[in-house]
Amino acid sequence: MNAITSAEHARLTAPTEFLDYETDAVQAFVDHAVADRAADKRRLAVELYYAVRDDVLYEVYAADLSPEGLRAGRIATTKKGFCLHKSVLYAAACRAVGIPARLHYGDVRNHLASDRLRAHIGGDVFFHGLNTVHLDGKWVKATPVFNKILCRLYGMTPLEFDGTTDSVHHPFDDQGRKTMEFVADHGDFDDVPYPFVMSQMRRKHPRFLDGSGTGTVRGGSLAAEATT
Repeated sequence: MNAITSAEHARLTAPTEFLDYETDAVQAFVDHAVADRAADKRRLAVELYYAVRDDVLYEVYAADLSPEGLRAGRIATTKKGFCLHKSVLYAAACRAVGIPARLHYGDVRNHLASDRLRAHIGGDVFFHGLNTVHLDGKWVKATPVFNKILCRLYGMTPLEFDGTTDSVHHPFDDQGRKTMEFVADHGDFDDVPYPFVMSQMRRKHPRFLDGSGTGTVRGGSLAAEATT
């Protein structure tokens, strides 16, 4: 068990610069996602997981990586982005219903990607964002990133979450072939560590960024590039 103190609980359920859940957009997203805000926290975490996973379009191209673009209020409005965006919205939504939540970052190999995206990324190791949430006295990892339709296009089984066990990555595709593994773990953060995130993107994936350096390249669609 990983009990937290009342002070930690208060800190990890508070709004932040990026986890701005007091905005109308995040509040509306939560209201649409959950049936009853007074429900059991694990149930709420699961309902929010599937809302972020499947109702927010996973798209890596033309993604806004500016400070404004990585705020939960903006993401809840646009309802699109990739792992860096979707993990922010999930953390904010969980905090909005009183669930302690953090952002977690790592490097993964063999991520869900097209050949074109790998060319932009510069290989098969990707900087990746997910979450940890505190439920029933312990921290659980959650990755509400790849929606059902996209997984189907790439021949992968959607990653599920029950609020009790870690939901981290897709170790195999639906034909039993290994597709993803963590090669580095950067740990948990209470809010988006913006300088760190952007330094990782600029250092590891410079060809993935647009001319401004605060967005990703345009002119593509991960769904359209599926080869399965």
